[in-house]
This record gives sequence, structure tokens and C-alpha cells, in this order.
Amino acid sequence: MTIFVALLRAVNVGGTGMLSMTDLKALCEEIGLKDVRTYIQSGNVVFRADEDEATVQARLEKALADKMGKSPGVILRSREALERAADTSPFPHAKPNYLLVTFLQEAAPEDALTKLVAPGGEEVHIAGREIYVHYPDGSGRSKLKLPALKAGTSRNLNTVRKLAEMARELEDSGL
Repeated sequence: MTIFVALLRAVNVGGTGMLSMTDLKALCEEIGLKDVRTYIQSGNVVFRADEDEATVQARLEKALADKMGKSPGVILRSREALERAADTSPFPHAKPNYLLVTFLQEAAPEDALTKLVAPGGEEVHIAGREIYVHYPDGSGRSKLKLPALKAGTSRNLNTVRKLAEMARELEDSGL
């Protein structure tokens, strides 16, 4: 069985896109995913599956669409991919909670940075299917504009590390 980490887009604690992690876990188990574990109320789930990535993604997106009326979008990564994203951060000076990694389904467009507006001194680096953004004053007050971010879902570096750790623990458990 393969271990996957699913990162859901537009899943919130309140407002639109509400989905409790209890409901997410149950939904994943209903579609046959194994050893399901969620992390914080922002759509993070670690699990085992027998199918390939494309099949798992399609099944999870369909189940979410059936439950929520539309799929919030699902991006899958392996433990190795999350560890690589954390270990190769281009901003080692950044506080981990001020560094967001946006995970994309496909590589960012080559011209993505030409549309960048970073009035708060934000730093941006594109690495294939990940976009790193360091928000020196935090992301909540940022006026950053980068259209390529809309296609993905972001997690701070602490969360990326925790999800990689959870996936490793699942691997090591030998379940």
C-alpha cells in the first residue's frame, strides 16, 4: 500500500468550505482509504491506499463533491515530496510560520513571476509544483498578488514538516 498526504483546497474552520476533520476522516474511510489520520482543521489527511495517485485523487474528489456539492480540490503528495519541500526551502532565514508552501497540481507557469506584486517585501521562489512565499510581516496583512497561487493550496512550513512526520510514522508503524 502507498502512503499519501492529501491537501484539500478551500477547507475552513468557518464560513464556506466547512468540513470537519471527523467528517473528512469518515469520508476517506468510506471510500476504502486505510489508516486515515487528519491534522488541524484545514484539510490535511494522511492515509494508505492500494491504487495509484490519479485513481485515489479522482475517488477522493468525487466523494468530496458528493458530500459538499463540489470538490474543494485535492492535491496529493508523498512523504518524500513533503520532506523535500521542507528541506529545500529557499528561505532558511524565514520563521517557519511566516513561510508558506503552495502546492500545485502541475508545475507553475514559466511566466508566473512576471505577474508578481509584492509591496510588503515578500519573497517568492518557484520550484516545479511548489511555490514558496516568505511573508516577513505575516500573510494576514500581506498585499501580495501572484495569480499562480490560486491554483494551489498553501501550508506553512511547520505544517508541511508535521504532515511529513505523520506520513513517516505511518510508514514506520508497518500497519
